[in-house]
Amino acid sequence: MIFPLIILILSVGICYSNPDAKRLYDDLLSNYNRLIRPVSNNTDTVIVKLGLRLSQLIDLNLKDQILTTNVWLEHEWQDHKFQWDPLEYGGVTELYVPSEHIWLPDIVLYNNADGEYGVTTMTKAILHYTGKVLWTPPAIFKSSCEIDVRYFPFDQQTCFMKFGSWTYDGFQIDLKHINQDVGDQVKVGIDLREYYPSVEWDILGVPAERHKKYYPCCLEPYPDIFFNITLRRKTLFYTVNLIVPCVSISYLSVLAFYLPADSGEKIALCINILLSQTMFFLLISEIIPSTSLALPLLGKYLLFTMILVGLSVVITIIILNVHYRKPSTHKMAPWVRKIFIRRLPKLLLMRVPDDLLSDLAAHKIHGRGRSGKKKNKIDKNTEGGMEIHKQIQKEERERIDENKELENWSFYFMDLLEGTKEKMTTEEQKDKREEEDREEKEGGVPEEWNKDLIISPICKKGEKSDVKNYKEVILMDTAYKIYVNILNERLKKEMEKKLEEGQFGFRAGRCTIDAIYTLNYVIIMSNCQIQTSGWTRVKWA
Repeated sequence: MIFPLIILILSVGICYSNPDAKRLYDDLLSNYNRLIRPVSNNTDTVIVKLGLRLSQLIDLNLKDQILTTNVWLEHEWQDHKFQWDPLEYGGVTELYVPSEHIWLPDIVLYNNADGEYGVTTMTKAILHYTGKVLWTPPAIFKSSCEIDVRYFPFDQQTCFMKFGSWTYDGFQIDLKHINQDVGDQVKVGIDLREYYPSVEWDILGVPAERHKKYYPCCLEPYPDIFFNITLRRKTLFYTVNLIVPCVSISYLSVLAFYLPADSGEKIALCINILLSQTMFFLLISEIIPSTSLALPLLGKYLLFTMILVGLSVVITIIILNVHYRKPSTHKMAPWVRKIFIRRLPKLLLMRVPDDLLSDLAAHKIHGRGRSGKKKNKIDKNTEGGMEIHKQIQKEERERIDENKELENWSFYFMDLLEGTKEKMTTEEQKDKREEEDREEKEGGVPEEWNKDLIISPICKKGEKSDVKNYKEVILMDTAYKIYVNILNERLKKEMEKKLEEGQFGFRAGRCTIDAIYTLNYVIIMSNCQIQTSGWTRVKWA
């Protein structure tokens, strides 16, 4: 019972502890009309001082171009009806009254982007015995802000909030900044003492400026106050999550040129890089506003790198096309040899392999031979028969097309075999001949003919079982076998038309073509009567 009684006594004491304030409230508002402008004379102007206290920068939406802020909007004006003598009211100098009971200036945000132009939270106003009224309601404003994305994400944005009276002109209500002394410019126009720092933006400046605007319809001025906010973006987030990946992916396009063509991944790498850059470009387009006035710096970079990667795809296709070209499909033009084998390596400080230089020299000399000029001896600088054997095996694996030009084949194998002969010493050639003579005297088909021979022994006149009707072909290397076999198969029909029956022991339909004759015939016809003694040696048993 004691505790509830104490509570009741305290409540009654609180309610009736300030009777002077109650009496003052009744006296001030008993005959007060909140709809009438608080002036003694109708021609007088109410001076409203306006201030802005920034509490939080909630968001700056680049896509919608909206600045969202949490502010306290300070209003200060003089109302002659709210003047009293503190001595008559127990020393009361201030009185807190609901803002709905007094006259309020209709200050609104002109560049509002949300639909709520004015203050929605009606807090109490403070009345001073001198007649000064102070009203500071909180508000969340969404103001339109023109975004400049040219240097995104290293951009600075300047937004403003324009406040003014919606109904009264400048002769009825005059707006001034709360800290304005002389002139219409205020260097620090927004109070940042209660500001909670943003994680995305830094505030560089908050000036304020007073304007007077004249509309065509009216002669009266309409004052307003601009609160400007200059913001600079914090770039760490975009640097780590956007710029570094974009630049890193762009540098990967250079590695596509170092990737071997035989790997089969050059085109795939370039296309993947292009798709990744496209994804980042779409991400940027989702962030920035849909404007055609300016293209962001990062967007320009991505667009430029996408063009370069697209060019790298085209160049890679050309490289692969050249890489997989064969003599059977394309013939290298002389200007290509001159530019890419002789000229460009010198400019790029590259060393040209010796075999390429030898092939180029061989091509040049054979070209002179066909034109009737003097033909010089070619130094192949190869490793001899082993190099030729490797080359032939490579050509066998790639299944050389039979449409390869005979002229190119003849020059190619003539050069190879000529180099092989030069590498073979005189003693080795003598041992080779002695071995062949010994096998020939022993009778029968030489055993060498039965081991991995591509060309069967050539049938001459008589029965095949008669040894003397076989021609012995001393093959200097496998290259010769392949070459003769190709010529034999390709020119069989042509030789049957050109050779008369019985010529060189040839009988159409019964015996094979004399491959040695075919070879010599092609060389003579293709190389203008140029023959090499190192090709064959024919003996009769």
